[in-house]
Amino acid sequence: MAITPLQEAVASLIQDGDVVAFEGFTHLIPHAAAHEAMRQEKRDLTLVRMTPDVIYDQMIGMGCARKLIFSWGGNPGVGSLHRLRDAVENAWPRPLELEEHSHAGMAAAYAAGAANLPFAVLRGYRGTDLPPPASVTCPFTGEELAAVRAHRPDVGIIHAQRADRGGNVQLWGIVGVQKETVLASARSLVTVEEIVDELDPRPGAIVLPSWVIDAVAVAPGGARPSYAHGYYDRDNDFYVAWDTISRDRDTFTEWMQQHVLGATTA
Repeated sequence: MAITPLQEAVASLIQDGDVVAFEGFTHLIPHAAAHEAMRQEKRDLTLVRMTPDVIYDQMIGMGCARKLIFSWGGNPGVGSLHRLRDAVENAWPRPLELEEHSHAGMAAAYAAGAANLPFAVLRGYRGTDLPPPASVTCPFTGEELAAVRAHRPDVGIIHAQRADRGGNVQLWGIVGVQKETVLASARSLVTVEEIVDELDPRPGAIVLPSWVIDAVAVAPGGARPSYAHGYYDRDNDFYVAWDTISRDRDTFTEWMQQHVLGATTA
């Protein structure tokens, strides 16, 4: 593990054509890392995420994505992701392949990947409009169960509150599948708000040891407009504004050029 500038970490870890998971559930969404991937014009990515929202809308609209593996997708509390819709309905800026799962299926697939298992077994697809990807028969009861291929991304990227100088990472608050994403991925990058000398105990905190992480990059504010518990709040006004920004292709492209592509990172 190395503490690395974000630009260098993204350049070395993400290759065109990779399967990449930028994970975060409402909280600690790795916007800074995804913005850097867009600035570097990463292409033909398969994006994986349980709840793709604004950051994947941006990546899809900038032509980074070939395929999306997901469960629920939308602008939380507001409505649709217009760049996602445009890609699916009109192939702009390029066609987008979809692979849709339930939340339970996605979580189980991450857990299976983290455990180095080939697939996950669950009942979660019963009674839904989503057909199970496959089925298996329980050898003990004979019950038919849904089987989901394990998520094993080429690169897993998360944001966290802090890391120590040895590269051990600590995150707390609402946590989704960040831990499983790092453990399931062949390579991993964690952006953090700050580097500290020592990780003091926090209630409910998760610590990811340095030996499961390839790179840590300091990115203060790296989760904005989502939030980092203990550091800053969610920018709810931005999510409302994004609905207007993202509806029109030209407005979207102009905004991205000004606020993302034209920005710099350490």
